[in-house]
Amino acid sequence: MEQLPLVDPAAPASVAPTEKVAGAYRTIREHDRPEIWITLRAEAEVLAEAAALEDRLARGERLPLAGLLLAVKDNIDIAGIPTTCACPGFERTPERTAPAVARLLEQGALVLGKTNLDQFATGLVGTRSPYGAVRNALFPDRVSGGSSSGSAVAVALGMVDAALGTDTAGSGRVPAALNSIIGIKPTLGLVPTTGVVPACPDYDVVTVFARDLTLAGAVTAAMIGPDPADPRSRPWPADTPLGAPARATLAIPADHNLTALTPAYRAAFDATVARWMAGGGEVVTVDIGELLDAAKLLYDGAVVAQRYAAMGEFLSGAPEGADPVVAKIVAGAARPAAHEYVTDLGRLAHARAAARRLFDEYPALLLPTTTEHPTLAAVGAEPVAINTRMGTFTNFCNLLDLAAVAVPGAETADGDPFGVTLVTPAFADQIGIDLAARLLDTPAPLLTDTGTDLLVVGAHLRGLPLHHQLEQAEARFLGEVATSTAYRMVALPATPPKPGMLRVGTGSGSSLPGELYRLSPAALGTFLSTLPAPMTLGKVELDSGQWVTGFACDYESARDATDITEHGGWRNYLDAGR
Repeated sequence: MEQLPLVDPAAPASVAPTEKVAGAYRTIREHDRPEIWITLRAEAEVLAEAAALEDRLARGERLPLAGLLLAVKDNIDIAGIPTTCACPGFERTPERTAPAVARLLEQGALVLGKTNLDQFATGLVGTRSPYGAVRNALFPDRVSGGSSSGSAVAVALGMVDAALGTDTAGSGRVPAALNSIIGIKPTLGLVPTTGVVPACPDYDVVTVFARDLTLAGAVTAAMIGPDPADPRSRPWPADTPLGAPARATLAIPADHNLTALTPAYRAAFDATVARWMAGGGEVVTVDIGELLDAAKLLYDGAVVAQRYAAMGEFLSGAPEGADPVVAKIVAGAARPAAHEYVTDLGRLAHARAAARRLFDEYPALLLPTTTEHPTLAAVGAEPVAINTRMGTFTNFCNLLDLAAVAVPGAETADGDPFGVTLVTPAFADQIGIDLAARLLDTPAPLLTDTGTDLLVVGAHLRGLPLHHQLEQAEARFLGEVATSTAYRMVALPATPPKPGMLRVGTGSGSSLPGELYRLSPAALGTFLSTLPAPMTLGKVELDSGQWVTGFACDYESARDATDITEHGGWRNYLDAGR
């Protein structure tokens, strides 16, 4: 079957948008999977939009996601296209497009249609829909995972470049694992949920599926940013971590935390851990029992009342096409009393404290994404029990305000796909992306451009005594650079040894090598406040003509120190003295 060429957001489009659209509709026809789509737009309509997009590109417009073909879960509004939430009786046609989608359209994305889901985003199996059970992309007799089933399978089958889902209990991660693709679940509120039909309003997240981590990251980054209409939306904070440590130790669950896994999945998880360690990473086993207990509160506790608040009154009227399993779950959510909800919020507070302690020690938690890959027949026989097991390692994430990246892990012994998830604290999304990229041995995309670039030329260079301060600041390495020829370097009398750099004028000094890092505003402020005399931070000119923040020293200290400019950099000076 035809596979769409992936969009590279960093490069000019290699295939014209109209060609991509035509290829996508050929792929859709060849696969003949009508259960994926609730509303598939007419090919001619999307081709017309693609032609208009080509005209805009020809006029020189900058559209970073030009030609990106997108599928959107049918609980997210797009103006002029019905939103059903997989319930015909709910169908309505919105006048406004959800900001998450609108931001992608503004950058050149093209929407092919709205995808099937577990009704009202209630489920992790992809079978709870009157529009049909969405079959797995690789094994049509097995479930695709839900609730974002259609979106995940459309990506896995190459019908679209990327797709939007939502995730409350794991719906942006479980389908990624079962269809061997990438799923990014950002921190709560980073992507606004305006125009998203709520499941549990405090815990809903718009998510991204793609076959490539770089593309998934680019789509996610394009959607991030507060929306005034969403009171739960949040900006990146001043202390946003921007880079994972060079040598990272991941937390992994203790053996007794993994008993829900099938034997094949347990072996695949062990193989994935071994792959991480073979790449130079380390792991430490931790007991995550408090997190797994918190996961049960999403459906078995009073927190489930959020589902009744979102859809209970509507479903109580027995609307056309209501799924009986979903209706029963939501109806049951009316039972908890207010004091029970308060009690459960207290339990979640304790679980959040446990998570904070874990992430104070380790940058991320590596988990199996789900427990098994059931057949459609098995889920039909046990629709609730299997669904509950499948959320074992996903249900707690949004309850505890954690971010997650789901990626393929090692296959099972029979060659079946298996997925793992990197879980990080709120706003440490970039750390999870970086670590997932290492596990996949692929470049890590940047989710945020927040922060300030810092040039280091001395003891903070990689491998030197003060480099650990940059890692503690969760700085991001951007590359090796050099200054313009306006600088001289001296060796200061300090412990540990460090240089001072002084601007003496263009052509009066030398180009000196250094490394460029990006730090959050808070981390840079901490650097500045703890900087010992005679060091200072100021603007430094690179040989590219760019001006960045960098280390320097005052003129008086430099005057009395030894000039070492001729060595061509601090490393060379240290090597010469050995």
